[in-house]
Amino acid sequence: MLEEIRQVLYQESEAIQNIPVTDAYEKAITIIEDRVHKLKGKLVASGMGKAGQIALNIATTFSSTGTPAVFLHPSDAQHGDLGVIQPNDVLLLISNSGKTREILELVELAENLHPDLPLIVITSNKESQLAQTADVCLETGNPKEVCILGLTPSTSTTVMTVIGDVLVVMMMKRINFSNEDYAKRHHGGYLGDKSRLQAKEAPPQPSPKGRE
Repeated sequence: MLEEIRQVLYQESEAIQNIPVTDAYEKAITIIEDRVHKLKGKLVASGMGKAGQIALNIATTFSSTGTPAVFLHPSDAQHGDLGVIQPNDVLLLISNSGKTREILELVELAENLHPDLPLIVITSNKESQLAQTADVCLETGNPKEVCILGLTPSTSTTVMTVIGDVLVVMMMKRINFSNEDYAKRHHGGYLGDKSRLQAKEAPPQPSPKGRE
């Protein structure tokens, strides 16, 4: 069994190493910066099933690191929750196949509500309808699932999570997100205490140009 466990871990790590790294990441970060930080919109993340759980995780991580984001369930969007989308928002949609019906319908509904919303997609299928509609397509590398049936989202959700982490970290760098900034957004628990301590220990930051 130990050898089988090592093999699962190897397959997952190999899938991460094989995520395509392209200029699409920089384009995605620029879109999020322009819409959220300059135009005061937000990131709206969505996905169905397991992909939806990853989208929720990405949204909450973005929010805690200085980029306002919400999760929108694609089915709930059809029953009024679509109203959370505003003109300056950006959509981050996750679908392994790129063919998820509810996500494709969400694209159409969002476009009808606010035309020309930027669309960032995480998918394994760059030829899919969803990918072709996107302003930015971040490919997963289409890894084989470690599930013994080859069906249960496992390796695919691992790489989706990692792609989300990459976006979060790159955005934190882009906006110069600090320990002090984190502490303001994460008051409770161990991380809140740790961020406040690190903020106190950090050297003073130079004043922005033009200010005393």
